[in-house]
Amino acid sequence: MSAGTTTVPLPGLDAETTTTLVDGLARVEAFLESRVRHDDPFIAEASGHLLAAGGKRVRPVLTLLASQFGTGIDDDVVAAAAAVELTHLASLYHDDVMDEAALRRGAPSANAVYDNSTAILVGDLLFGNASDVVADLGAEAVKIQAQTFMRLCSGQIRDDRPCPPSEDAVEYYIGVLRDKTGALIATAARFGAMFGGCDEQTVALLQEYGELLGIAFQLADDLLDIESRPGVSGKTPGTDLREGVDTLPVLLVRRAARPEDARLLQLLDSDLAHDDAGVAEALDLLRRHPAMEEARLSTRAIAARAQEQLTPLGEGPVVDALRTLAASVVDRAV
Repeated sequence: MSAGTTTVPLPGLDAETTTTLVDGLARVEAFLESRVRHDDPFIAEASGHLLAAGGKRVRPVLTLLASQFGTGIDDDVVAAAAAVELTHLASLYHDDVMDEAALRRGAPSANAVYDNSTAILVGDLLFGNASDVVADLGAEAVKIQAQTFMRLCSGQIRDDRPCPPSEDAVEYYIGVLRDKTGALIATAARFGAMFGGCDEQTVALLQEYGELLGIAFQLADDLLDIESRPGVSGKTPGTDLREGVDTLPVLLVRRAARPEDARLLQLLDSDLAHDDAGVAEALDLLRRHPAMEEARLSTRAIAARAQEQLTPLGEGPVVDALRTLAASVVDRAV
């Protein structure tokens, strides 16, 4: 099996930091390959399906970078980075079943290649695999992994349910993203700092940086789902509209409720699952709506808050790399 890329997804890094990350990511990739092996060829193939499709490995990169504020990359840091990525991969198997996705990372999704039951069970297997890795890292790591998993699940559950009438829809949505996306990225940073031997203050700063980074990452994805063009970004625009998911731009449109938005609101309230013309019209109206710029500003603001978390850590190539990482996730869309 050929595993995913070990290319560092951060342009402009100094040579020493780049070499450290490339070497560390190669160790993480080798660890991941060893963990998805199985005596049963079918299980091995299905478990390695998304791993082989590659990806930017943002979470392991963050773990490796966070460790640099302490003693650097060692076997425990590599194992922690791999455990976070295994957890992420497991969640993707489940996401694709829930979303009825046909593609993931440009390749057929596991549920499309196999079936929903297999995809769910393989996701469960990978969650178990991640927990097995974390168990070797100590009781505190096991506790953090369990709490992270609970937040992932609760965030997904709340994402699939309407905002309660008593709550602000935008604040509710950001809270969902804190759990659904931010929690695991926060754990990636926390593990790197912990196993890199950092003090508690540094661990806490990097954990909050990771959580804010995760929120910004998802908000940028929301914008891309509206603004991307087929064949340019690799994404199919309008996926959230087809699934009836109200992301930040849509929530802002609903909050504004301008008279001139009557047609757009009518489309947003309709079933667009199999209405290509309706999706295209809604996308066109959204792209020209002031809510898009408001959503961009909110995304930039959260990424800036992530960068501000780094201020007490001083200056240096690793801080620069983390600032670049926060900027890069936003620059994809804004």
